[in-house]
Formats: sequence, C-alpha cells, structure tokens
Amino acid sequence: MNYLIMTVTTAFLEYWDLLIFFFLIALFYSSAGFGGGSSYLAVLALYSLPFTQIRSAALLCNIVVVSGGVMIFLKNGHYKWKKVLPLVFASVPLAFVGGLVPLRQSAFFILLGFGLIFAAAGMWFRPGRGELPEGEVKVKTSFVNAAYGGVVGFVSGMLGIGGGIFLSPILHLTRWDNAKTIAATSSFFILVNSISGLAGQLLNDKFEAVWELTLLLVISVFIGGQIGSRLSAVQFSQTRVKQVTALLIFMVGGRILWKQFELQEWLLSLVG
Repeated sequence: MNYLIMTVTTAFLEYWDLLIFFFLIALFYSSAGFGGGSSYLAVLALYSLPFTQIRSAALLCNIVVVSGGVMIFLKNGHYKWKKVLPLVFASVPLAFVGGLVPLRQSAFFILLGFGLIFAAAGMWFRPGRGELPEGEVKVKTSFVNAAYGGVVGFVSGMLGIGGGIFLSPILHLTRWDNAKTIAATSSFFILVNSISGLAGQLLNDKFEAVWELTLLLVISVFIGGQIGSRLSAVQFSQTRVKQVTALLIFMVGGRILWKQFELQEWLLSLVG
C-alpha cells in the first residue's frame, strides 16, 4: 500500500501539468458531446512516453468521459437505432482488429500526425449544430452506414481514439441526420469503439501501461467530464472553443510529422 501511494505521488509530481491539460480537455469536449481522444493523443505525444502507452491511456480516458454523454442522450431519446447499429456492428470488430495491429513507433506517429491534421480540419470546418430540415436528410443504406463505421473504426483502433472526431464531420458533410442525432451517434460510436480498441490493445504483444499515471489521468478526466457535461447549459462559444482546439491539434500534428519526416533537415539541404 505504501509503495502504491509513493508511486502515485511520484507520478503526480512529475506529470501535474499533464493532469491539468487532461482535465481541461475533458471539460471542453464533454460539454460538446465528445471524449477528447485526439487531444489526449496530441498532448501525450509531446511527452517522453513510450508510444505503446499512449494509445491505451487515451482510449481509457475516452471511455470515462463519453459514458456520461451517452447516458444523457439515451435518457433524452436521441438515438435512431436502425441507423446507428450498422455503424456500430461494422466498427466494433474492425476497431478491435485495428487495436491488434503491431505498429512500429515511426508508423504510429506518422499516422497520428496525419490523423490529427484531418481531425483538426474536421473540427474547424464542421457545420453548426443547428437542426437540419427533415427533407434535407440524405437516407443512407445499411451498407453505406456499415462502410462509414468500418473504415473509421479500423483507423481509430490503430491510433487509439474513439473515432467520433472523424465520424462526425463525415456524417455532417453527407447530411446523414440532424445535429442532435449525429452528436448522440458520435458519442455512442466513441464509447463502443474505445472499448473495442482497448480490448484489442490488451491482447497486443506490445501493450504497455503505466497504471499509476493512467489512474491519475482517469481521475482528472472524470472530474473534468462531469463538470463539462453540466456546463453545456452555460452560454459560451462552443464554436470558438472548437476552433482554438482544432488549431492546437493541427499544430501538434504538424510538429509530429515535421519530426518524423525530418523536414527541417530536408529544407535546409535545399537551401544549402
């Protein structure tokens, strides 16, 4: 017991700033119906942590934060299960397979960099949360819904995120349904894919976790998520928060790719 307290205290003193970042991410994302997985990855990528630990920590935090949102959407009856289930049935097994993929560190960070940039673009240009008239909703077949879910699920499982940040822009751009239904669908999608992706990673030979730090991160996002879900009634600019977050994610994604491709050295060689 004393050893556990000592290790947790050491992790807290070493990563107190990381805990604050995670608290704020959970607070803002939960107020908008997301888990924050892409931002968790973006922040963790800036710390000297093994990449095999990054994915599992981000997924676990995702599960904790988004569970509250799913319960609220369920209570308010925002799910259209005939449309949601094909997405989920295709995404869950492929997220599990994605979590099993034994990525090299360089491949992981390259995929992460491009994934963060795509997610940032989706957040920045994502249409507003207004209602879409029923006549403008484009009816999709179960096969198309399954294709959306399968592709996003597989990529999300590899990267260690729930996938809502990818799925939501796709559903908005294709006029899949109104904003509330898409937000509810994305939350449920994030939850089930995070669980599936984490299960796949637990069976991965390269799975690692620092449980002392992970425990502290989970506590931070739980508190932030609970506050954020209650802040949704407060009038503040969700659009502005999302745009600032998108800008930060884009910068981190660019920084990761810059480092991986050694662009600086390449550009200097051109100048020289």
